[in-house]
Amino acid sequence: MPHSKKKVAAVQLASGSNVSANLLETERLAEAAAKQGAELIVLPENFAFMGSSCKDANALREEPGDGPLQAFLAQLASRLGVWLVGGTIPLEAEHAAKWRAACTVYDDQGRQMARYDKQHLFDVNLVESDEQFIESESIEPGDKVMVLNSPIGRLGISVCYDLRFPEIYRAMVDRGVEVIALPAAFTAITGRAHWETLVRARAIENLSYVIAAAQGGFHVASRETYGHSMIVDPWGTKLAERQRGNGCVVAEIDPEFQHTTRRNFPCLDHRRLHCR
Repeated sequence: MPHSKKKVAAVQLASGSNVSANLLETERLAEAAAKQGAELIVLPENFAFMGSSCKDANALREEPGDGPLQAFLAQLASRLGVWLVGGTIPLEAEHAAKWRAACTVYDDQGRQMARYDKQHLFDVNLVESDEQFIESESIEPGDKVMVLNSPIGRLGISVCYDLRFPEIYRAMVDRGVEVIALPAAFTAITGRAHWETLVRARAIENLSYVIAAAQGGFHVASRETYGHSMIVDPWGTKLAERQRGNGCVVAEIDPEFQHTTRRNFPCLDHRRLHCR
């Protein structure tokens, strides 16, 4: 990890079905984060489009490396001179009626540095709100762990429901992770019950920073997401949080604090079981 402190940001949105409006708001908030000194910005899951059902996004499916959403992300990163973790966008899958929920990462020149495809798909029934989500009907899962070098250290990428599966983060630890990016769109019900607990747990157990960028508000078909985007340090302390509505949160990544914490509390070295 770099030795100097670096500012990072999480953008929170309440995206709808109007792609142009969503992109304008994404741009506005990314600019605000960059003006506050953020060198890496994380966008939420489905930042460009949230329709009435998961399958609606298939209409926006792009070929890898070619398409308006990928061009938007590359140009935004380049124009602002920041690293950008591009939430998720729908990219081509092997099945014609499905798509990959792909998180693409761009450097400050607008070059794509990595791509992570969401692995764990949200297939659940929420009795309290009479909601059913079956992502596997529309999304093809990925199967690779992604950790890459970045200006803020070894950056691990995960998406939303991945948060409930600690083994993916242990696999990141084996790849040297120091900072975890988490684009998400947690439902209001599951968010109230588990979001903060899980985000802070992933930070604590892996002694890593977590940048959790969430959807937070009301969407098409009365869907509600929880929000509470936050940046958490390796001790589990919330450095910044936005509870509801559109906005961004900015905080510092302190490599020295992380090194000291890992040295004084070396639980990662005490592991007896390994998930690879």
